[in-house]
Amino acid sequence: MLEPLRFTDQFRRLIGNLRLLREELEAAAVIVFPESILDWTKFRKALEDENVIVAATNEEILKAAAAEKFPVIRLHSDAAASIHERISHAVLEAVADDLIPHGSRVLSFYSAMDPASLDSVSVVNLGEHLDRLSGRDLRQLESSVPLKTLKTVVDIAVDIGYEGREGSPIGALFVVGDSKKVLSLSRSAGFDPVKGYHRKERTLFDVKVREAVKEIAQLDGAIIVSADGVVEAAARILESKVAMLSLSPGLGARHFAAAAISRATSAIAVAISQSSGTVRIFRNGEVALRVESRQRQPLVWQDLKGDYTVDRR
Repeated sequence: MLEPLRFTDQFRRLIGNLRLLREELEAAAVIVFPESILDWTKFRKALEDENVIVAATNEEILKAAAAEKFPVIRLHSDAAASIHERISHAVLEAVADDLIPHGSRVLSFYSAMDPASLDSVSVVNLGEHLDRLSGRDLRQLESSVPLKTLKTVVDIAVDIGYEGREGSPIGALFVVGDSKKVLSLSRSAGFDPVKGYHRKERTLFDVKVREAVKEIAQLDGAIIVSADGVVEAAARILESKVAMLSLSPGLGARHFAAAAISRATSAIAVAISQSSGTVRIFRNGEVALRVESRQRQPLVWQDLKGDYTVDRR
């Protein structure tokens, strides 16, 4: 049984500042990430705001919030997930469910120091993160690949594009979903580093696997990921040949391979440009979304400048 979060004077003042900040920034909504039970009736009254979304992994918290008519987002229970990952997941789910409009601004309210309190606020600019991607667009992407899996792969791709490996930029290619057909349209480049491992040892929802995949991404060929987030194979040469593909000038063989496999199958391909770090998501032979990895921090979320947050990432 979780301990309820107490409405101390300090907590009330923080909620008051949150209310003023939302008005000043004209934020579309507040996403709350509680780790303890909260009196939602009292919280709504203190915030004086109906546009509140609750995101959590705990069923008890979600049930209590839903009972008070708050929209809820069920986050995947990854104990190693950072607040950055949880915020990004919640934002994607909220846009996909049309809880917040694309291109808007939202506030996230979460625990940075003490799980028994909510003590930090950050601003999420969806216009910088999702640009023109609407809820309908996300649902179309999700039609063949669950949003949870797609988001995890894109997060890995953005990290690779931003960090490179061993101080050098690298390009890479992930193909997600429809893995049996994708495998039939590809061949091994010679060595598959994931071959022989149990499926539980190849799931991208394990932080250690995600880090290992970043190392594997340096190898030639594509990484094939199933719809449920398991790495099925790595270092695969894609052999799908599709006519009438039209891509922007300057995109090379990796991007053409991504476009072709996404046209030949129902998979989604995620390509990272070695030269720029840009991540492009391909669906049905076309670019559905582009993320500029080398500018990852402002693209994903921004800490507030001022006294409203104690979280300085």
